[in-house]
Amino acid sequence: MSVISRGFGSKRAAADPRIPPGQYRTEDFPVLSAGPTPHLDTAVWALDITAVDGTRHTLSWQQLMELPDEELTVDIHCVTKWSKLGTHWRGVPVTALLDAAQFDTQDTHYALVHSYGGYSTNFPLEDLLDDKAWVVFEYDGKPLAPHHGGPARLLVPHLYLWKSAKWINGIELRPDDRLGFWESLGYHAYGDPWQEQRYVGD
Repeated sequence: MSVISRGFGSKRAAADPRIPPGQYRTEDFPVLSAGPTPHLDTAVWALDITAVDGTRHTLSWQQLMELPDEELTVDIHCVTKWSKLGTHWRGVPVTALLDAAQFDTQDTHYALVHSYGGYSTNFPLEDLLDDKAWVVFEYDGKPLAPHHGGPARLLVPHLYLWKSAKWINGIELRPDDRLGFWESLGYHAYGDPWQEQRYVGD
């Protein structure tokens, strides 16, 4: 069952080149979650990175904080048609996380990202690399709130926001693609907002 807060609805898209087709600009940050919001203590939070052969590398919160992080300002776009421009985050690039795991990804083509609570979402691996994706833990200079995915969420701003999995706890490297939670329920397997890839067949 989805939980939706204010900010959703049908509105005309603003004439702004930063806003994809079919979207409208909002100053709010609406919340959409598939189920209840986990409240996670950083003392027990962990991120498992699993190689194709099943080898697992686990990062604690302290180890995540020791990795080089970045501040970034990006536009985000929700499949429910709102866009929020110039959002500010701090996080660790996914490339740095995979480097820390020291896995050979040469023959790895996909990833399935997992979250506390059972959520998952799928990617071509290249969409998580080279400054395209981060595990973020701050929003607007403050620790990321639980309802926005805190203590840490994935952020993949070039795709619809459902791909930016909240409460991340795993990155599973795969040789083949496997649909995630929303994708298996009819959402598009990729989710490019500029192509309006909201649902299967778009």
